[in-house]
Amino acid sequence: MRIFDIVLKDLSQIFRDKLSLVFLIGMPIAFTLFMGFAYKSGTEPKETDPRLVLGWVNQDPEGSIPLQLYDTLSNSDSLRLVELKLEDVDDSVRSGDVAAVLVIPPDFSNSAWNKAAQLTLVTDPGSSTGQSVFQLLRPVVTRLMSSVEIGQLSAEMVGKPSDSAEELAGFMAASQAWSAADSAALVKVEMAVAEEVPAWYGDNPYNQASPGIIVMFVIFGLTTSGQILVTERKSHTLQRMMTTSMHAWQIIAGHLLAMFSVVLVQELLLILFGQLILGVDYARQPIAVLLVAVALGLWIASMGLLIGVLVKDDSQVVVFSLMAMFIFSALGGVWFTLEATSGGFSTLSRLMPSAWAMTGFQNILIRGQGLASIWKSVAILLAYALGFFLLAVWRFRKSEV
Repeated sequence: MRIFDIVLKDLSQIFRDKLSLVFLIGMPIAFTLFMGFAYKSGTEPKETDPRLVLGWVNQDPEGSIPLQLYDTLSNSDSLRLVELKLEDVDDSVRSGDVAAVLVIPPDFSNSAWNKAAQLTLVTDPGSSTGQSVFQLLRPVVTRLMSSVEIGQLSAEMVGKPSDSAEELAGFMAASQAWSAADSAALVKVEMAVAEEVPAWYGDNPYNQASPGIIVMFVIFGLTTSGQILVTERKSHTLQRMMTTSMHAWQIIAGHLLAMFSVVLVQELLLILFGQLILGVDYARQPIAVLLVAVALGLWIASMGLLIGVLVKDDSQVVVFSLMAMFIFSALGGVWFTLEATSGGFSTLSRLMPSAWAMTGFQNILIRGQGLASIWKSVAILLAYALGFFLLAVWRFRKSEV
């Protein structure tokens, strides 16, 4: 029963400080929202147009033939037209803003009817994109000039040679016929796109952010665990406890249960927040999630008490706790997935208890696995918890003798 008296005393002492609630709940929620947004922003695919960009400079704006060419190219699956000014042509090609520029000379339509038309394509002839644009334009221009010839032949057949209206009507009819057979005349550029790979965090960025912040801030809770023993040492409460019939392990166990209770409540509240507000599906495997949370809480409480036994004042508690938080968070896959690492870093990370806590949560939330997937993580966390607890008891006996 004395163990539970220590538990109640510690809990009363912790929750008396209202500021501790901000660190236990408020800050983790804020960090979770921020990290989830960062993951989502960093991996959202950007919409891109796979078509080659072709600059368009039309110095014959009233001509019917350039208008028809513009309409044809505007409907291309391979080229995307961008209208430019003549003075901007060289700079646009040189900077790579466009793959090439098609320049329509003045009075192009009249020249086309007289079979003296010439288009200018400005591009880097040594570039693959420039060559691609040339190959794509060649059948389009060939078809356009064929339509001009068909228009002229059509006018001659009805006995109206050199009649511009008849020639234009024949030209438009031929162009429409060509458009109907577009798939045979135009070369399509298709991008070979690999099968879309799901984001590493699954269907919800908070699948990583939520458990990551849980692990990070329960590690930060080492400060609370460590300060309990420091405070009791300063007030000589520990010395008085040692004069009673309580064993050293019972004193440490009492503080351990108190710290574990605080950590577990913090975890459960953040899990509830993730489930209800962020859409993280902890409820799909509630027993597995609870087991990982319990094992994580026991490890943190044990390590916190070991820190409290080793240090002498509050400032040392804060320093050791912050060092532990940054080391275990950085190496434990709290901020990013360990699957993206390799070599020595990956090997070192697998020695971190925080990495096994994250693996347990990720097996459930990201990989969609069940209860069987978390036993190794739970066992390793409990082994660390037992090791830190035994070290804390041993060091406590030695320091208080």
